[in-house]
Amino acid sequence: MLDAINEQTLVDELVALIRVPSVTGTDAESDLQHWHAGQLTALGFDVDTWKLDLRELAAHPDHPGTEAPRTEGYGVAGTLGPSGVPALVLQGHVDVVPTGDLGKWDDGDPWSGSIRQNAVHGRGACDMKAGAAANLAVARALVASGVTLERPFALHTVVSEEDGGLGAFATMLRGHRAEAAVITEPTSGNVVVANAGALTFELRVPGRAAHGSTRLAGHSAIDAFLPVHAALGSLERARNASPDPIFDGNTLPYPISIGTIRAGDWASSVPDLLIAEGRLGVQLGEPPASARAALETAIADVCRRDPWLRDHPVSVTWPGGQFASGHIAAGHPLIGEVLGSIQAVEGRSAATSAAPYGSDLRLYTGLGGIPTLHYGPGDVRLAHAPRELVDINELIRTTRTLAVLTARRCNAHL
Repeated sequence: MLDAINEQTLVDELVALIRVPSVTGTDAESDLQHWHAGQLTALGFDVDTWKLDLRELAAHPDHPGTEAPRTEGYGVAGTLGPSGVPALVLQGHVDVVPTGDLGKWDDGDPWSGSIRQNAVHGRGACDMKAGAAANLAVARALVASGVTLERPFALHTVVSEEDGGLGAFATMLRGHRAEAAVITEPTSGNVVVANAGALTFELRVPGRAAHGSTRLAGHSAIDAFLPVHAALGSLERARNASPDPIFDGNTLPYPISIGTIRAGDWASSVPDLLIAEGRLGVQLGEPPASARAALETAIADVCRRDPWLRDHPVSVTWPGGQFASGHIAAGHPLIGEVLGSIQAVEGRSAATSAAPYGSDLRLYTGLGGIPTLHYGPGDVRLAHAPRELVDINELIRTTRTLAVLTARRCNAHL
């Protein structure tokens, strides 16, 4: 298996993947899904490719929410080996977040896939096209090595992970299952066994419009938002007072972040409405409904205390992605198998940890009942930023570890 990994092809395919601008919700997502289906079919996989029924999925009571406009989406699941439930599935998402200010990228082109200082650069380099390239390299090595699998292997590629997980949701509803799954999100060499959740919220803060020259005749929605923002800070501190040790020293595993603020429509007018959108971290094991109630209570409390908000309360809604927390059962054999493969291939002892962000893990473990963890190339601190990159040596090491894990779990032999 290790001898069959073509490292140059691995890097070349990562570069090619980055050059497809597959921002969540765009047609380029579908392009990559069809490309993956074609690659797996050519390798001899039994491939299920289907068009997502967006209307039917949206009507499902457990719909995970979306944030990007979407007209289509496709699922891809390929299986190799004997019939039966796959012993292991490697999963990756093809979508990426928008690029932001192009001027912040070193070469001005987030889709270049340029190679500098032994790293591949560009949007999606680590989140998570490196993981997708590693998964496909494992699939190629299974075929090129000529091994026989006593237990089946599967590879899933999904859309819409960045805005809620609709692709993984659809894959689970499609009935694809496995004994265990590894999602190759970037983990900085650790094995991520749990995710916090994240719920998108919207606050609408009322004001009273007036001419800017008679400001006191109105009440700025921006001023009205200030005590609300302070209340969110207090709630965040309370929810992070005693972080679980599994977060490996992270003192803020459940952040509350305001991502967008819109207010006013004229420079010389007092704004009568502020709309703030943000994300609320969900604690491990906390029902999303409880997390929503905590934020709604905090907003209601500040409205009761504030003279303006008492009569003009803030409204709270929950649009967009709704990520519950998720985890693999402590002591599940997959954890030891991944750690053992890391030791065998990379010659080091890896740590287990939890991630402060939501992912498809909670859909595979929850809706699918599949024990799932993360192990993949890259550093999540570089994701969603104009400095996004993945180290080539790390990409190769991680791919080799995933290959050994796959060979062992699927009982591969010559």
